[in-house]
Amino acid sequence: MKLLRYGEKGKEKPGLLDKSGQIRDLSAHIPDLAGDALSPSSLAKIAALDPASLPAVSGKPRIGAAVGGSPKFLAIGLNYTDHANEVGLAIPTEPIVFMKANSSLCGPNDAVEKPRGSTKLDWEVEIAIIIGSRAKYISEADALNHVAGYSVCNDVSERFFQIERLGQWTKGKSHDTFGPLGPWMVTKDEIADVQKLPMWCDVNGKRCQTGSTATMIFGVKKIVSYLSEIMTLMPGDVIATGTPPGVGMGMKPPKFLNVGDVVTLGIEGLGEQRQEIVAA
Repeated sequence: MKLLRYGEKGKEKPGLLDKSGQIRDLSAHIPDLAGDALSPSSLAKIAALDPASLPAVSGKPRIGAAVGGSPKFLAIGLNYTDHANEVGLAIPTEPIVFMKANSSLCGPNDAVEKPRGSTKLDWEVEIAIIIGSRAKYISEADALNHVAGYSVCNDVSERFFQIERLGQWTKGKSHDTFGPLGPWMVTKDEIADVQKLPMWCDVNGKRCQTGSTATMIFGVKKIVSYLSEIMTLMPGDVIATGTPPGVGMGMKPPKFLNVGDVVTLGIEGLGEQRQEIVAA
């Protein structure tokens, strides 16, 4: 299934995208695509519905972040061998974990703000894992049983804030709009092999990133299991899993985003995003 949230910011409703591309309203069945609505039992009940029986949503509403009320927004750094090589950093021996503020989550086509004082605004196409059930000390073999689905994420980053202003990466990763997520959460049953998904990112129509989840250093199962040993994962948690090469910081010379630039990105089977850069 392709599940989504639509409507103006802060008032999103849950929806389902049928096979014809029509959004169907799920409000009569779940209050939001969040929390317990992401559990295996809840998703099974939604899957059993006849999409044609659900109200069709008219027009072209705004698409919100793929899930709502996320308890945590986690991310993995330097998780693609070719990306680590392009920025001249050693291949990690275990996942590099950092946090993005929940308030940075936004719709896949919402404008991205360039923060005040920003000089090195960057893009990162990533596949995000959406957790569906509580996970603590789980094995890699059991990891996917706790995954509700996957989504496209742009891990927008301000490199000056992230690297040159001391402290943790979080400060360069957490500005409002730095977490476009969507357009959908695609349930895991629709993805034959999450470790074989092509991905791309264009800036102003020029291809910058071309990659595949096949070059991830730590795969989805490892990431979920590893994080469950550090903290309890909860339904609705979002985990951005790293980016392939082609980010602005890795270019020679480096290239960064300015007001008016347009970023488009996507992952096979998970949809596409488009963001215009605006001043904060």
